[in-house]
Amino acid sequence: MALEAKLVQKLSQSLLMTPQLQQAIKLLQLGRLEYIDAIQQELLENPVLEELKEDDSSDTVNEVKEDNPDFTVKDDQSPIDMERYLEHFTDYQGTTAPKNYSDPDDRPPLEATVSREETLKEYLVSQIRMADIEPEDQNIAVCVLGNLDKNGYLCCTYEEIAEATQKSVECVERTIQILKELDPPGICARNLGECLYFQLELQGRQDTLDAKIVLHYLDKLEKRKYDQIAKAEQVPVEKVYQAVKNILDLEPRPGRPFADDETRYVVPDIYVYKVSDEYVITLNEDGLPKLRVSPYYLDLLKNPDDNQSSDKTYLNDRLKAASWLIKSIHQRQHTIYKVTESIVKFQKEFLDEGIEKLKPLVLKDVADDIGMHESTVSRVTTNKYVHTPQGVFELKFFFSTAIKTSDGDVSSSSIKEKIKHIIGEEDPKKPISDQKIVEMLTAENITIARRTVAKYRESLGILSSSKRKKVF
Repeated sequence: MALEAKLVQKLSQSLLMTPQLQQAIKLLQLGRLEYIDAIQQELLENPVLEELKEDDSSDTVNEVKEDNPDFTVKDDQSPIDMERYLEHFTDYQGTTAPKNYSDPDDRPPLEATVSREETLKEYLVSQIRMADIEPEDQNIAVCVLGNLDKNGYLCCTYEEIAEATQKSVECVERTIQILKELDPPGICARNLGECLYFQLELQGRQDTLDAKIVLHYLDKLEKRKYDQIAKAEQVPVEKVYQAVKNILDLEPRPGRPFADDETRYVVPDIYVYKVSDEYVITLNEDGLPKLRVSPYYLDLLKNPDDNQSSDKTYLNDRLKAASWLIKSIHQRQHTIYKVTESIVKFQKEFLDEGIEKLKPLVLKDVADDIGMHESTVSRVTTNKYVHTPQGVFELKFFFSTAIKTSDGDVSSSSIKEKIKHIIGEEDPKKPISDQKIVEMLTAENITIARRTVAKYRESLGILSSSKRKKVF
């Protein structure tokens, strides 16, 4: 068959991801802090946008419409309804500043509101200044401090420190011998065994059974194989028990009190209150900027004497971008509200009685309920938090798979809570096995496999029964 070139006309449909749609999707999936940052960035980049202050008027757009009834901005795909998107710039409400703090000059000084705790390295440096360290070893001490992790462990070898400071390994060992006598005890160790041994050494117990256990039997100690330790050391098991008690009094992470990780507080995006027998949903817009189009640039656009077509084209483009941003903001808030409203409808029993009444729920259930795509619901529920009568939860918390029982489907999250409750009430000397938990759940008409119990227990950060057992 001969090959030939042809021109063929074909009609087809395709979905184009316009910049405006990309922006709307991006805003929808952002958490609260990232969302505020994105809005602030838009305020910096778009001169037409400005943040609305308390005493500003919102009539600027109406004035433009009255003077120029045909004034519109054309998009590449379709015209933007200026009356709809630019008439009410103040609809996107935030809250005002607290009383007596509207003026930044009236607020308390930064020194009165911000404090910072001493870090581990700062605490050690203050001691090194008074330590008996030779001047030529000062660089070694600085290098060691620079290689301590937040728990106070040395995260490199002596050889690496020697190479970095151009000193011998013996000099490094001599310096660390001095540093490990600093407070907190156990500092500068390379592993857990060393950390515990350093502490015993400072107490003059380096030749005890305690020291032998931390140096040679940590694996057996973790598995609570005390009889094997007693057999290996040829001592009564009671002596091993006493040694383990002593070890438990030591600090496995010396740097813990100085952990410099900042506490991150969750600010709810939504509040759910119970009023009489109904739940009321309120979006938390405290601290969110209120946006409007700058009256100054609107005046430039409506000025018929201004013949700078290039300037007007640029301002029209910026005005179009501002319109889409405001539209996206409204759409984001509306979507979050609708998704939360649907979740509240599905999980009313949880809101009334707690986690044991959490129902199985998947994204498709909410998507079908509100007429949206599952991917949209997924974006909305990511990094968004809701304050409820039962506590503060990420919206994704309310979604869980179903476990079939004779009484109907049960949420996997509620089963995890049951497992946590069962283990929390056990006798520490006789911990409940996974198989026993299976039997206890079966008595409540919840039939699940032992491996499922083990998986849920591990996801809760709970050790196995053999590792939970306390013999003294």
